[in-house]
Amino acid sequence: MSAPKQPSPDSAVWKGEYRRYDLVKEFVIALVVVSLLTVLLAAVFSSSDKKAVTIAQWSRSDPTDFVTTGLSELDGTSTTAMYGPPYNHTSGAGQKIGPISLQRLAGVRIPVDAPTDLVLRPLETLTPDRPDLRSALGTYQAATSAKQQHWADAYAKALAHAQFRNGQLNVPPGDYGPVSPMMAGLLGFARSGGLDGALVTHAQFYATDYTKPLLFMADSTYLEGLAQQDHLLGGQWGMTNETGNYPGQPWLWLYTFWYQISPFKTSANADALIWSIMAILTLVLVLVPFIPGLRSIPRRVPVYRLIWRDYYRSVERPRAGPTTEA
Repeated sequence: MSAPKQPSPDSAVWKGEYRRYDLVKEFVIALVVVSLLTVLLAAVFSSSDKKAVTIAQWSRSDPTDFVTTGLSELDGTSTTAMYGPPYNHTSGAGQKIGPISLQRLAGVRIPVDAPTDLVLRPLETLTPDRPDLRSALGTYQAATSAKQQHWADAYAKALAHAQFRNGQLNVPPGDYGPVSPMMAGLLGFARSGGLDGALVTHAQFYATDYTKPLLFMADSTYLEGLAQQDHLLGGQWGMTNETGNYPGQPWLWLYTFWYQISPFKTSANADALIWSIMAILTLVLVLVPFIPGLRSIPRRVPVYRLIWRDYYRSVERPRAGPTTEA
């Protein structure tokens, strides 16, 4: 007859007390506490939520700057008009690394004709109800390039003495041809809010391409002034800031660092040069395990031993040898 089996320690029956545990209750409490902390910390430490800047806001706040920028788009002297790829084929435009023009390698992918897309075409949408504007556009488009430039130059000089009264921009009398009514029409269209919608690309089902209104505003001093107020300019480490000088993307510090030092902060090729520097640094980081000497730095500079000092102290502590009694 075999001996009865002894129960294993693992199969022993618990004879102590039981306490009920409500997992759902604990989850709800944790969720409420974390939610309240999130809202509180967001209210205290989060960055400001500023509304998007619109062309309507710009034209109402600084009509002279708006008209000045619109005129530069019309006569082809704006930054957008002379930018080059990916917007247009401006000769000689584009940043380079030595003889290589990175912009030209990509080509014109987002065609923007500043005079037509930002001024003439939006004004044409008003002509059905504005015979005077239709006549001004016809006169301008029928004139020679030299005549158009003459009108634009005369109007640009007059803008220095312009005054804005009763919703109208008044300039001293001069030989402006159709440029004066065209700019007045563009200003009125912008102040009504219509130009914001007219410049949005509708080539796809969802009208989400804001390239043209952004380029138009980027050519102004108004948008630059707002960026300066919010510490977003390149010279203010703007790439790593949120609006209002709140800390933003700290991991971009190395990229924006180069914009703060010479010769990059004054170079016309800064973007291309800094891109190439960051590409090289990234490649070096990727290839660290394969570069002799560089890959040995962690072993020769044992910072890891300082970090894990408690572990190495216990591992390398001399162990006491066996003792014998006499």
